[in-house]
Amino acid sequence: MKKILKGTAVFAGALAAAQAGVSAYLYHRTMKRSNTDVERTMKMAGTDWNQYMALIQERKDRLFAHPHEDVYKKSGDGLNLHAIYVPSDTKEDEKIAICFHGYTGQAGSDFCGISDYYLKNGYSLLLVDQRAHGKSEGEYIGFGCLDRIDACSWIDWVIARCGMQTKIVLHGISMGAATVLMTSGLELPDQVKGIISDCAFTSPKEVFTHVLRSMYHMPAFPTMQITDWINRKKAGYGLDECNAAREVRKAQVPILLIHGDADTFVPCSMCHEIEKNCASETTKLIIEGAAHAESYYKDMEAYENAMTGFLEGVMK
Repeated sequence: MKKILKGTAVFAGALAAAQAGVSAYLYHRTMKRSNTDVERTMKMAGTDWNQYMALIQERKDRLFAHPHEDVYKKSGDGLNLHAIYVPSDTKEDEKIAICFHGYTGQAGSDFCGISDYYLKNGYSLLLVDQRAHGKSEGEYIGFGCLDRIDACSWIDWVIARCGMQTKIVLHGISMGAATVLMTSGLELPDQVKGIISDCAFTSPKEVFTHVLRSMYHMPAFPTMQITDWINRKKAGYGLDECNAAREVRKAQVPILLIHGDADTFVPCSMCHEIEKNCASETTKLIIEGAAHAESYYKDMEAYENAMTGFLEGVMK
């Protein structure tokens, strides 16, 4: 009996050590800036971007042909954050879109396509590098939970730079969409008129759980519990501490939700859950056949028509 108990204890200890090792590996591979990889993220997301690269490059060239400037400011916890400010051709700054990119993206990449729509319609742009991305400092990724506080700081910067008359729309893609939806639960200034969310996840915990089960074929327990504990120690927040589906219960500005029904990285069910919980007026657009973050390119006409209808209603 003693040998059996000893053997069981050894096995349980080895299993626990192995699980802890797996959790630590996944954590450092996902949450630490120094270990993230754009190519790996794109492969996991499953979107074929090669078919759109010519258009994206053309619009990127057009975007940065406009006068623009690098902007830096300090976060509440002392990080030097970066954004690119692109004033409208009218120079009036009456309308501005503050744009938040996705995981492993950056200010000058994720919004190249949609920037064309905004500039043609008289909007200025503030393209934000979220913490631990691009030229913004930070080692641990905020996954919207920390970035929502940074977003409020960027809103304050826009109002100070462009004036009290400025009308602001927050637009995010993927992790950036989670950021703007999590921001909706905070007290926002009157200048923020609406939010556009493209393929947002509800919380880091829920999207990681989905990825573990669907891509790695692993159970979430106890990996997520260990990962959450590590993240609280290292990054200072819990993986379900902020959840977009909960935060929108406090939303006071209209929200446009966009998602692709072929998204296997962030399932479309998360969009429906967010809509169900939203306290403010919502509009939803589901793009048939669109993979993760592909909606704009899959059906540009439907996407831009939805934006036009939404923005004409809120930017008055």
